[in-house]
Amino acid sequence: MSNYSVAKFGGTSVADFDAMSRCAAIIKNDTQVRVVVVSASSGVTNHLVALCDDSLTEQARAEHIIAVETIQHNIIEKLSLDADITHGFMATLEQFKVLAGKCQFSVAEKDELLSFGERLSSYLFTQVLRGQGVAATRFDVRDVLATNDIHAKAEPNIAKTRDNAKQHLLPLLNEQVIVTQGFIGRGDNSLTTTLGRGGSDYSAALIAEAIDADQVQIWTDVVGIFSTDPRLCHKAAPISKLSFDEAAEMATFGAKVLHPATILPASRSGIRVFVGSSRAPEQGGTWIEKEKSAVPGIRAVTQRKNQLLLTVKSPEMLLASGFLARVFTILAKYNISVDLVTTSEISVAVTLDNAPNASRPELDQACLNELSEFCHVSVENKLTLVALIGSEIQLRHHEINLMSVLSQFNIRLICHGASKHNLCFLVEQADSDQVVKSIHRQLLELSN
Repeated sequence: MSNYSVAKFGGTSVADFDAMSRCAAIIKNDTQVRVVVVSASSGVTNHLVALCDDSLTEQARAEHIIAVETIQHNIIEKLSLDADITHGFMATLEQFKVLAGKCQFSVAEKDELLSFGERLSSYLFTQVLRGQGVAATRFDVRDVLATNDIHAKAEPNIAKTRDNAKQHLLPLLNEQVIVTQGFIGRGDNSLTTTLGRGGSDYSAALIAEAIDADQVQIWTDVVGIFSTDPRLCHKAAPISKLSFDEAAEMATFGAKVLHPATILPASRSGIRVFVGSSRAPEQGGTWIEKEKSAVPGIRAVTQRKNQLLLTVKSPEMLLASGFLARVFTILAKYNISVDLVTTSEISVAVTLDNAPNASRPELDQACLNELSEFCHVSVENKLTLVALIGSEIQLRHHEINLMSVLSQFNIRLICHGASKHNLCFLVEQADSDQVVKSIHRQLLELSN
């Protein structure tokens, strides 16, 4: 393992010139950071997602294109661009305008369109670093991060990514800081792919693994990972240290500060993860490491809104084998990721994420039609998945307080036992904020 660090800066951290300057200072003061992964500037990806809508009017399409240009030019106004940055940025901007001006897009073209946010911001952040005296070069991550050809939810090719990094990236690191893009990669067919919304964290961890880095730093707009969303509960407290298992559960079940897949390469390769605020780096943050918490119990409560509950039911399931296998084979065929699963005698219920800003729906009609061929299918929406996260969670330790809170709300599903790190349940989305606040107050505030 090298002593290199990979630093990732999210959209708010590269939102404008001042934000980029704060991030550049962090890199300048930490010579261990040799690779910087940037997201699109805040707001850009929302415009790009909107542009993927084939039903947009010509006027609306033009307005979104202008909005993207405006965000970038507001940063450029405070920069003096070097010749290589000017050439690359302007060529990329022109490619964006040509593609965005189309009326209809293939799935591959949508990924290409979504990639421009990171591609543009990486040019500008490279220039900001140079302005602070840091030797920096902009690098196209697609030359390293290899994926399969599944657009919108590409899976990385770990071995090929490592080989690419050894050939194209590692030789550059001793002499300069490399600025590259999160969220995007290149498929076997040489087309641009994306790792899913928020995939920049994942990209940073994959690159850290590929270069055998010591740590990956995730810089965002909050001081680490909190016991719950501090915007919801003013008594939410930052957690100084989490295990890989705890962090993975928190990210999976709604802690937006960290992409769920980030923990996979870090845990696999023993790479420490730091989460901190680019606005206040001196305040520290959360370290995520292999060691488990010395004190068992609940450490956080999270929520993930916009969930679907898919229930499939068939009398043929009674005392029959193969029903579950058939259901999950179909879900896998449509690349659908399942979170929670519960079963009864003749039915199975699963939860699916249905993020409103995703580039494609999580559950499409073709999948429902195929399931309907052999069972009754129902779909419920406007639900929220609430999760209690911790170490060695045992319901009996918190049963009285928890049941007192939950008795006030309609609980649609509950899941406990598969992991000692979470206890999850579904509630109506209209109630979820109050559920989280009540649980946090009873189990994390009053108990401390």
